[in-house]
Amino acid sequence: MIETFSIDDQLAIPRTSGGMDYIVRGCAKKEFILDDHSSCFGMVTAGSLALNGVFGPGEVVAGPGTYFAFPKGSIFPRAGCSALLIVCGRYTALPMLGALEDSGRLRYVDGCSDTLLISPPRLGDPCLNHLHMPAGTNQRMHFHPSDRVGVVLRGNGECRTEDETVSLAAGQGWLISEGAQHCFRPEGSAMDVIAWHPDSDYGPTDENHPMINRTWTRPT
Repeated sequence: MIETFSIDDQLAIPRTSGGMDYIVRGCAKKEFILDDHSSCFGMVTAGSLALNGVFGPGEVVAGPGTYFAFPKGSIFPRAGCSALLIVCGRYTALPMLGALEDSGRLRYVDGCSDTLLISPPRLGDPCLNHLHMPAGTNQRMHFHPSDRVGVVLRGNGECRTEDETVSLAAGQGWLISEGAQHCFRPEGSAMDVIAWHPDSDYGPTDENHPMINRTWTRPT
């Protein structure tokens, strides 16, 4: 199943998938304050917002195409703001802020590319991806073992499932349920989407991470 939605202050979709309780929310005109037991992943699709108390004292302004994650703080939307928020319960995210490139750095299925924007700090943690689909992409049907939540940032296209075809436009949010067969197809030009995963089969562990793997100790 795919669900599409407008990103506004009324948006609130509670979900559980991949062992994660989360809520899909929107931020357009109202201040959003994160509670002490949650973390927020987000993407600004239009206008700008101010992140307050997220990256130290003061505020940081984020414009269109900016993605972020934080474990505490608040968001103040400015004129014309539209931002997708994914609020995770009982999870502590690393504070992150960045901007998209034109295409992904990693190969993905059927000529698409992907960039892992926010990596899982530990194996199994949530992650955020940028999926780039060149013009003419004809994805084959596929599915995922957990939900996928995101927004179309650039371009237009459609998402096909076994039961329906849903039109997608820039600024539109979407949610694909775990196990649902689907495929994306851009129309005309390339299409870029941001995709959040509640879990991952990738990430460092205490026994396997770059710092410890590249450390050699002298024999005692």
